Amino acid sequence: MAEIPKQESQTVKDIYQYYEDTRSDWRRPHLGGSQIGAKCSRSLWYQFHWCSAPNFPGQMLRLFETGNIEEDRVVSDLRHSGIEVYDRDPKNPEQQIRYVDPECGGHFSGSFDGVGKGFKESTAWHLIEIKSTNTKGYNDLLKNGIEKAKPIHYAQIQIYLKWSGLTRAHYFSVCKDNDKYYNERVRYDKEFAETLTAKAKAIIFAPNPPDGISMHGDAWDCKYCDYAPLCKREALPEINCRTCSHSTPKIMDMKGRWTCERYVMVIDTNRQKDEFCQQHIYIPSLVPMDVSDADADAGTITYLLPSGEQITNGPGHTSSEELRRIVDNEII
Repeated sequence: MAEIPKQESQTVKDIYQYYEDTRSDWRRPHLGGSQIGAKCSRSLWYQFHWCSAPNFPGQMLRLFETGNIEEDRVVSDLRHSGIEVYDRDPKNPEQQIRYVDPECGGHFSGSFDGVGKGFKESTAWHLIEIKSTNTKGYNDLLKNGIEKAKPIHYAQIQIYLKWSGLTRAHYFSVCKDNDKYYNERVRYDKEFAETLTAKAKAIIFAPNPPDGISMHGDAWDCKYCDYAPLCKREALPEINCRTCSHSTPKIMDMKGRWTCERYVMVIDTNRQKDEFCQQHIYIPSLVPMDVSDADADAGTITYLLPSGEQITNGPGHTSSEELRRIVDNEII
């Protein structure tokens, strides 16, 4: 009997495609406490300004879901071991416990995996943070501890402790390869947590991308960054209110809203996603061309092409969509 030829399964392709077709909206309205520990402030600014859609394949999206499922399992394990765990907001059982940084006007926030009491190590309430990792990451945690092995997780815990008023956390990381648990208690570091809030404020209210680990997208970490083309000045970002010169996150009402100076109005999160606003003009520092002129009254900015010609971005001239097409097609 002839063997069935080995080939990529269409069924598996369809499974992964389902995850891509049903992926959640990547445009998080706030700067997340889960990411504030990232080394590159520039990438966090790009993320906060919705500059590029992450290009995760279906396999990775499914893996992310696996991590969420693991959180529920760990909470169940803790309860079975006698720990009193709260993993939902008592006022809204459908949502996780969420905090908003009061110093950032609602633009910096995050959700906890839970809080618990009854641990053998201490009778105090503890923040609970749950992750999963592979064998390499697990061994790194065993050798170096969370602060060195997983600095982003460590920063996440510290800012969550600051917001919650708790002074201790239990960090759990489950190895996906063998189901081994890593557990570490973490003490609150007030000074470090305050630097994280200062970092968030600097990113949120910066009118232009701040310095990153590399200004040209050529560091080792840049190879895996969705925003490297922007740093290399090879592309323009997405079109929405957060990449427009007219809008800023100035509103400090704890709702994370922005204001549009062109229309003189507050813009809520849904409206910020508008890709077809005729008044949109790119923040000049995001455009890989030199500015030769700007007209605030007309709402236009003129750039100098390498050929010596000029191109104007704004109403009645080259739209942001057309300008993006020019850059994408490498006409410049």
